[in-house]
Amino acid sequence: MTRHEVTYLPSGKTTRVPDGTSLFSAAHWIGLPIESSCGGRGTCGKCKVKIVGDAEVTDADHRELSPEELAEGWRLSCTLRVSADTVCDVPEVMSRPKAATMGLHRMVVLEPNVVRVPLTLSPSTVDDPRDDVERLREALHAEGYGLDARDLDTLRLVPQAVRDRSEVTAVLCGEHLVALEPAETPDERYGVAVDLGTTTVVATVMDLTTGMASGVASDLNKQARFGGDVISRIGHAMQGHAQLEELRHAALASVQGVIDEALADAELSREQVYEAVVVGNATMLHLLLGIDAKQIAMSPFAPAFREPLDLSAAQAGLHIHPRGRLTLLPALGAYVGADIVAGILATGLAREDGVRLFVDVGTNGEMAVNAGERTAATSAPAGPAFEGAQIHHGMRAADGAIEAVALGETVEVKVIGDVEPHGICGSGLIDAVAQLRLAGLVGVNGRMVSAEEAREAGSPLAEHLIELHGQRAFRLTGDLILTQRDVRELQVAKAAMVVGMRALMELLGVQPEDLEQIMLAGSFGTYINPESALAIGLVPPVPVERIVAAGNAAGEGAKMCLLSFRERLLAHDLPRRVEYLELSARPGFNDEFVAATVFPELPGEART
Repeated sequence: MTRHEVTYLPSGKTTRVPDGTSLFSAAHWIGLPIESSCGGRGTCGKCKVKIVGDAEVTDADHRELSPEELAEGWRLSCTLRVSADTVCDVPEVMSRPKAATMGLHRMVVLEPNVVRVPLTLSPSTVDDPRDDVERLREALHAEGYGLDARDLDTLRLVPQAVRDRSEVTAVLCGEHLVALEPAETPDERYGVAVDLGTTTVVATVMDLTTGMASGVASDLNKQARFGGDVISRIGHAMQGHAQLEELRHAALASVQGVIDEALADAELSREQVYEAVVVGNATMLHLLLGIDAKQIAMSPFAPAFREPLDLSAAQAGLHIHPRGRLTLLPALGAYVGADIVAGILATGLAREDGVRLFVDVGTNGEMAVNAGERTAATSAPAGPAFEGAQIHHGMRAADGAIEAVALGETVEVKVIGDVEPHGICGSGLIDAVAQLRLAGLVGVNGRMVSAEEAREAGSPLAEHLIELHGQRAFRLTGDLILTQRDVRELQVAKAAMVVGMRALMELLGVQPEDLEQIMLAGSFGTYINPESALAIGLVPPVPVERIVAAGNAAGEGAKMCLLSFRERLLAHDLPRRVEYLELSARPGFNDEFVAATVFPELPGEART
């Protein structure tokens, strides 16, 4: 991957960026603000920089800059793509933009893709008989905004609105006209960020003027009845068009359901939401749009699309504002989707110094490693065990789920919601198996000891070991048990994750001791006990203080893209910056996988 050095004067800040990165995005990667209001579309003319040396002139440069400025070396930073080492002079930012603090303690410049633009329209006359769209486009251009009027909804909207009044407020989502409202309409703008997970769907309604969350909701993905993982759902879709439509409707119902619930929480209507940013793995986004995803499950694992999409929400079947937009972030590959792009963005993994590992623990485990100038990502089919599925008494992380386990003379459990326990979720499963390992009740190869063996060893927990339908089990509390099969399910899930992490670290030449931070994300990343993760070998052996929770990083990244077009441009750049490793093509994968099912040895323990 060819990289070029870019130096910004007078600050002297430098960065190395992949070929084809815009000067505007490169500056934002290193936290250098460049003036802009149009979302990097080359229409406002505010992001100009002075190039030291020669640089090509784009159509946008000719349109927005004078011949004298072009001769002096001024260019629009949003349209100039880096193809060699570059030095440029950046004018001082004239105004301090608003900023919002996101969940991972990151400051985000508050410049949403949705804007409200007050306009005064010149009337059509015999001497100036320009069409309505052209008069509207000219008025928007004078304010630094472009207009894409190549859709029927816009053509139907414009005539009556611009002829009824000379002063209007145009609501734009990018260059798409969402609404033309009276000039005195209050500046209220809302958007919704959705994380469409394989198991769980989360929606957050955001106030785009303040950067604050107005309502949040989550629910299970209604596609679950068609299978717990992406491969089983692709298999269902491959049975025919009717089955693909079943999955599409289930995904839409899941997304619409959490949006409506979040809107009810915020006391807002659908019509007040102008844009939805949805992230998810490639399979989920294909199925959401009703696009055949079978190639994702077959070599060479090529999805139908990976690029970011800007669509009519209504055309996609999503009900927000009638002319609202649906935005999907790009994917890195068939199994590293827009959710991981959002997570990498939210954690700053690819734009901050330090050797760090990002792990999104879930049904399809995705991970990324940054090692200086290189960042790489891959995925592993962990299965639904981390989400509590295929576990005897497993459940999602909701009220009644055991989320933590401690073993001593007795068994102590912590239950979400402080209610009677109904099952065990992913973090509780990891805790329980880790505690059984430390108590000597589960061996290095995952075998659970019998009650008799435990009594002979003098374990105070021997009475908790039982036989159930021919397999050993451990009674946690009441009737809730952890079976030998549950331990095996966890071994399989963590082995897939381990092989993925090792492959990335080997690719980038990173050793466990090099890792400065391991970030655990996903639906229960916040609740995983780092010591338990180390005890079962879910993460590389590092000092426990280097393991931190990243929470729902995918959702945070979606919100960042909703609130800031600058962050969205960075997300669009990530496929050029992050190397994608297809794990299934790795030689010796099966042997590595089997070896990774074992647990780390405890001091003095023999491998049996």
